[in-house]
Amino acid sequence: MSVLCMTRNKLCGCSRHARLGRAIRIALLSTFLMAPALSAGAEEAKPLRLCADPTNLPFSSDDPAKPGLYLEIGQAVAQRLGRTVSYNWYKSYFGKRTVRETLLSRQCDAMVGLPLVDDFMGPAVIFSKPIAHEGYALVGAKDRKLAGLDDLKGLRVAVQYQSTPQNLLAMRDEIQKVTVLSPDEGMAALEQGKVDAAFIWAPVAGWLNRSVYADKYQVVSTEGDGLLWETAIGFAKGSSALRDEVDSVLPSLQPEIAALFAKYGVPNGAPVKFGQVDRAKPFAEARGPVTVGQAVATDKPVQTAAVTGDIKVGQETFNGTCAHCHGPDAVQAERKIDLRLLKKRYADDMESTFWKTVHDGRPSKGMPAWKDVFSDDELKNVYDYLQTVQDTAN
Repeated sequence: MSVLCMTRNKLCGCSRHARLGRAIRIALLSTFLMAPALSAGAEEAKPLRLCADPTNLPFSSDDPAKPGLYLEIGQAVAQRLGRTVSYNWYKSYFGKRTVRETLLSRQCDAMVGLPLVDDFMGPAVIFSKPIAHEGYALVGAKDRKLAGLDDLKGLRVAVQYQSTPQNLLAMRDEIQKVTVLSPDEGMAALEQGKVDAAFIWAPVAGWLNRSVYADKYQVVSTEGDGLLWETAIGFAKGSSALRDEVDSVLPSLQPEIAALFAKYGVPNGAPVKFGQVDRAKPFAEARGPVTVGQAVATDKPVQTAAVTGDIKVGQETFNGTCAHCHGPDAVQAERKIDLRLLKKRYADDMESTFWKTVHDGRPSKGMPAWKDVFSDDELKNVYDYLQTVQDTAN
């Protein structure tokens, strides 16, 4: 082989390596420049994780054939954002604990149907624009006039225990109140002819009217103090970018949302306006997708010990979970559920009664069992707190 040929081969070899090196550098640079776009695309492709109750129709269900109103709204939002959906299932009757252990623990991205009220877990929870209204409704035969309280004169009316309607009708002696523990019981009483009308939780009443009673009754939304409020999609603080994305698509989804309300029988029309609820009487709101209402405190609890340490933790657990029935800080005017009277009522059996009740619940009275929700140490903190508020007056 000639020197010239060897030189040419060497030069050609260097030239090929140089071109290859330049190509590699260009490819690496292109990959570097494309990385943010690829990362953004991967981020957009993440599923929208929804917090939901698996057995809470008409709001949500783990049955794909009947996912529920709020779950379908969440699905519609995700589809509009170009995302799939995944679910974190958790029972909603644990109230604010549900929100803390799912949404605020970052187990999911959004919770549809939270109450858009000033004192609901802010600022830990931020909200979308309103998506609906939720509250109580008058239910009765379709030929019965239900345009206000005067139309209930002389009637037997089912009202939920410890609810705004029960409080609203309390001073109306011309209306016979029939207390029920749930909307289901109120609808059953109406169907069985035990009452002439029902003043109960609207979403469940509408759903039962549609799914069980074949739209036999009219379900009329009501508006007034403690009777109706806006709902929205909730996000954990720090998720404002996702919240803004959702807000951007909600206006275009309004026709679809209205159709979903009709599908599940949930009333969404113009409500009947009622007067102010008598604030002299405490009340607690009925349970919706999450428990939000609390009794209005009319006086201060009797403190017999300092609220510190584990007792303080017990107080927080009580107010976050138990206050919707028993009142914040255990202040409750209804003597039957006034836990400040435990010592007077049970004396030396107070502690054993407490443990049996919180472990096993009282389902017939609407109280769930808590032994699978709280540890005994957590329940002991609640008991220690309740000891500090016992009424010691003779």
